[in-house]
Amino acid sequence: MQVSPELVLPGLGATNMAHRAEGVGYLWNLPRRLRTSISAAIPGGLCCAALAACTWVSFHLGQSFAFTGFLYLVLVVLAARYGGFWQATLISIAATACLNYYFVPPIFSFVNSPANWVALGAFEFTALVISRLSLRAHLQAMEATAGRRDMERLYETSRQILLLDSTGEPGKFITSLIREIFELDAVQLFDAQSGTTYRSGDDLPGAERRIRDSYLLGADTFDPKMRSWYCVLRLGTRPVGGLALNGTEMPQLAATALASLIGIALERARALQRESHAQAAREAEQLRTAVLDALAHEFKTPLTVARTASSGLLALGGLSELQRDLVTVVDQQVSKLDHLTLRLLKSARLESSEFQPRRAPVRFCPLVSEVIRRVDQETDRARFQVSVPDGDIPIFADRELILTSLVQVVDNAIKYSEPGSPIQISSFVKDASVVLKVRSKGLVIKPSDRERVFERFYRAPETQHLPAGTGLGLSIVKKIVEAHHGQVWAEGEANYGTSFSLSLPRALVT
Repeated sequence: MQVSPELVLPGLGATNMAHRAEGVGYLWNLPRRLRTSISAAIPGGLCCAALAACTWVSFHLGQSFAFTGFLYLVLVVLAARYGGFWQATLISIAATACLNYYFVPPIFSFVNSPANWVALGAFEFTALVISRLSLRAHLQAMEATAGRRDMERLYETSRQILLLDSTGEPGKFITSLIREIFELDAVQLFDAQSGTTYRSGDDLPGAERRIRDSYLLGADTFDPKMRSWYCVLRLGTRPVGGLALNGTEMPQLAATALASLIGIALERARALQRESHAQAAREAEQLRTAVLDALAHEFKTPLTVARTASSGLLALGGLSELQRDLVTVVDQQVSKLDHLTLRLLKSARLESSEFQPRRAPVRFCPLVSEVIRRVDQETDRARFQVSVPDGDIPIFADRELILTSLVQVVDNAIKYSEPGSPIQISSFVKDASVVLKVRSKGLVIKPSDRERVFERFYRAPETQHLPAGTGLGLSIVKKIVEAHHGQVWAEGEANYGTSFSLSLPRALVT
């Protein structure tokens, strides 16, 4: 209700206007206050009426002091249960007066007797005990109701979180959801992983600092003045953020449970996003593999024709020196393209879900000898140093595939090492696996690139000035090793070079 400007006399000022508005507001709320007061006084009024009725009936029927006192005691109990201690005290005094006046000789007089004091003491003791028990039961019922409501809200929150859309920012949705379900004034959420704070509702002064402090200290705090909880978001025992809840007096158990639920929700949202990105990456990789496979097959026929023609021209002879040099260059480049096409086809075959390696026991020494024999230059073959300290332990693998992977690793060692430097090839047993290691001196791959060098078409920045490769070799090596349930990794040695290791299952010797 608003005060009309015409009713404000000149010179009263803003203060008098405020007092008049408060007075009008008080009068407006008066019926509600009266209803509340009357509702609270109803148990006492009914007990007073019942007290009068019991007195009249007992007196006219000639009932004894003890019988009438028992009836009064029942009324005191009812007044204490439904009206509280002070209404029960009023009924106790009225009941003692009635007993003294109507049932203690001489009747119709207020002559004090020990029985009156005993009755009053019994009534007051009963009023006190019953009112305290009733209050405790009422408080417990209120706590149970509040707890049940909090559990229902937590359930609704968890149900809504399951419907969380992984494409947007989960923090915005979660803060709005909590504020709506728990009917809060404001909610602030601090995500420690991203360092982002999300807010819904009013801006709380100092709330962001306090939730960061709660996250760093790992402790929940409650501000009774602001009616605000500052809780730690946990994932298991690990803190992952902070949560501020303003405008609530929920118990600590409910606030802590809500914070834990939000921590799980954030991690679930991140997991869904990672899964979505991984699925997109898998689909892109499958599409790229299909395209490369198709292109490789399309290139294979014309490359074969071109290589046959160039080789035929060289075999026929009769060419000038310049013509022979040009045809030789064409033949070499066609040969490189043919080799690249074979690698693309092999890579596509390894990506196929139907691919299964044909594994059997393969010994290390013959395998390495075959790899060294395939090296083109005699000078490069002389650089190899083979070491088998644990004996020639066989591996359980597809010989041709492992041979392909070792040839590729050895080829990289020759290409990116110092000319004439030794290349060490060794093997040793580790648990149930045999580790094949190729170590060379020269290029040291940075730690940040040691995983990426196994990605298709990736080249480390340090290799840009070195001989170019296809970018497929190490990715094929990784696919082959993973198909054998093994591992491949690169290690850099400061001031020396890089080593590549292949861990493959050990064959059981019978």
